[in-house]
Amino acid sequence: MDLVLITGLSGSGKSIALNVLADAGYYCVDNLPGKLFSALVDTLAASGNRRVALTIDARSGDDLADFPVHVENLRARGIAFRMLYLDAKDDTLIKRFSETRRRHPLSDGSRTLPECIAVERDLLADAAGLANHFDTSNLSPNALRAWVKDFVAVPQGGLTLLFESFGFRHGIPLDADLVFDVRCLPNPHYDPALRLLSGRDAAVIAFMDQTPDAQRMLQDIQRFVETWLPSYRRDNRSYLTVAVGCTGGRHRSVYFVEALARAFRTSAQVLTRHRGLTEP
Repeated sequence: MDLVLITGLSGSGKSIALNVLADAGYYCVDNLPGKLFSALVDTLAASGNRRVALTIDARSGDDLADFPVHVENLRARGIAFRMLYLDAKDDTLIKRFSETRRRHPLSDGSRTLPECIAVERDLLADAAGLANHFDTSNLSPNALRAWVKDFVAVPQGGLTLLFESFGFRHGIPLDADLVFDVRCLPNPHYDPALRLLSGRDAAVIAFMDQTPDAQRMLQDIQRFVETWLPSYRRDNRSYLTVAVGCTGGRHRSVYFVEALARAFRTSAQVLTRHRGLTEP
């Protein structure tokens, strides 16, 4: 069975992710009560459903406490699965609830929206520690759909190495495991001929290729990841997200992510994300 478990904060995009999987042919169940988890997985497997997606979130209430136990039971029984935790910064979540005028599922008339979000983070803390993280802050629905499609397209098994570029002016991504800062390098933004380009364009690539400090830093980051990647594999990680940041997330960080992805593509499953090139 190709089993995908989706959890995360309200307003982070779980419905979008589930719709992507439904469109891809997955049998989808939203807001599954924890006490029905094992029974439903067994029933769907016995009935021949080979692609299944389930969402479990704060609406499950007290059942969430048992969720890590259900996950360990899946592992003990040899049932392969992928688990996705969608997150976003508090100000992004508050803005989304305000724009849609939706009521937070944990609202009881006595909590403010920020308090509801804080309570939800606490309730989901154990589940968050088991999953692969997607930070959906400032992502458009189309960008999230594309990321989810990439996530399920990667074959199950082993560790997937995800290189992510970002701009520090927008904050460090919540899903980053390792963060490297390349703001100390010469910035193509100050060359009028390069300003409107990105780190994937030939002219910017040539600029960075000819910058000695950039090449030294690239080699240092590559060497660091190569050295410690076996340790992350031994830790039974499914994903390792390496984030590289520059000021705006368009030139230097994009160049580094593309170069690192090429370097590791022959030895690992590799994905790339460019937050600064994504329309908000």
